[in-house]
Amino acid sequence: QVQLVESGGGLVQPGGSLRLSCAASGIIFRPFVMGWYRQFPGKQRELVATLTSDGMTNHADSVKGRFTVSGDNAKTTVYLQMNSLKPEDTAVYYCNYKAQRNKVQFEYWGQGTQVTVSS
Repeated sequence: QVQLVESGGGLVQPGGSLRLSCAASGIIFRPFVMGWYRQFPGKQRELVATLTSDGMTNHADSVKGRFTVSGDNAKTTVYLQMNSLKPEDTAVYYCNYKAQRNKVQFEYWGQGTQVTVSS
């Protein structure tokens, strides 16, 4: 079991910045992928960015150059630095953990944090 605790969402003006954090605890299998997804009202969750346990990153085209995913040394706390925010970035952002052990897939989600970009 892995617990993911997110923080850092809120209201920000267009062009502003926010930093989301996600701390993982519990039984952490390695290698793993931690990442951020977002969900717009009435839509499915979409990938924002991922960070692997060996430090590889991936960002969706829609956020490249504006958002940056990073982690602590153990990569069990993951951050999403969001700059140059736009109203269309308004969504609920979810932290995600994925790993595989003995051919069994493990996946956990955080509770979600609201990000609202509005003047």
